Amino acid sequence: MLRGIQFSLMAGMLNPEPVPLDVAQSLLSAQVTQVTEGRSGFSLSFAFGKGSPIRRRFEDGFFDPPRRMVLYATLNGTPQVLMDGVITRHEVAVSNDPGQSRLNVTGEDLSRMLDTVDLSWLIKYPAMPIEGRVALILAKYIPLGMIPLIIPSVNIDIPIPTSRIPSHIGTDLQYLNHVAKSVGYVFYIEPGPQPGRSIAYWGPEIKTGAPQAALIANSDAASNVDNLSFTFDGFSKTLHLLLIRPEELPVPIPIPIPDVNPLSPPLGRRSPIPLRVEPLSGVAHYNPAQAIMVGLAHAARSAEVISGSGALNVVRYGRVLKPRRLVEVRGAGLSHDGLYFVRSVTSQIKPGEFKQNFNLSRNAFEPLSIPGIGLPDTSLPLLG
Repeated sequence: MLRGIQFSLMAGMLNPEPVPLDVAQSLLSAQVTQVTEGRSGFSLSFAFGKGSPIRRRFEDGFFDPPRRMVLYATLNGTPQVLMDGVITRHEVAVSNDPGQSRLNVTGEDLSRMLDTVDLSWLIKYPAMPIEGRVALILAKYIPLGMIPLIIPSVNIDIPIPTSRIPSHIGTDLQYLNHVAKSVGYVFYIEPGPQPGRSIAYWGPEIKTGAPQAALIANSDAASNVDNLSFTFDGFSKTLHLLLIRPEELPVPIPIPIPDVNPLSPPLGRRSPIPLRVEPLSGVAHYNPAQAIMVGLAHAARSAEVISGSGALNVVRYGRVLKPRRLVEVRGAGLSHDGLYFVRSVTSQIKPGEFKQNFNLSRNAFEPLSIPGIGLPDTSLPLLG
């Protein structure tokens, strides 16, 4: 264990409990990947010697899917949940060398449990707005410790049963993602804040709030990152056009969609110029309010053409870096200093070592404020 940091592993389904001591002592390493796009996952490696307690537990089905696993780190008395997920597979690597046999367990976050049964043939939602459908679906998973957090969209649409009755499409996860995209929202499951609990969030992707502790590079003893690099893809920024087709005109009217909004503000003072222009596709069947929300979300995401990546030592950083939040970068130069949105974090845990690799994104160069004066506080605090 690291000084000031304690790692804990829990297992179970409805109410995860600390794993037996022999399981904890057999754990050699863990890796947790948290992403904002796609599904997060984890991998655990255990010593797997002949006659060992871990082998007996394996043979009794302790590591069979879909057993739930919760991994968290306690820093200065505060638990930081890294993963709440389920086992999807395990592999046994047998070696002739003593002490080299391994049991490798991999899994995905709890959203995997929402992606098991296709209910397209069964469920319909008469006279129910999208938010009501989302709440009805997520209510089934409250026993797993998922607390729904649903942000109503600006376009509350209650379908009239005599004209249309929405049907469930695919699995619960597929349908939640489908209706989220239809209003420019996202859906994800955030582990924590307490072990065994999580937040099932359905709402806009929020890129505002108080930033996490700064990532400091090229500052001698004050540096807290091992490496940091940046990329700018100049031709990726695209100006999206919403095409309005009035009946009295023979051609559509193009309306530019701004790539910044109150939930996704500019993260720097100098925004790159868009070098491509494209009409927004796939919104012809949406009403105007839906099309605008989808367009704003799409434009805001495609404007993040500045990316960063690096690695840090958690002991030196003093806390756990979390995705889906802002973080400040210092010491990278005027162009790359400032606020970034954390897109993904991979935590690598071994005895005596806790490192994190991360990926960042932003939509503008240069910090928002003059160096030395500090960054202004942004409105709308982050969730979690």
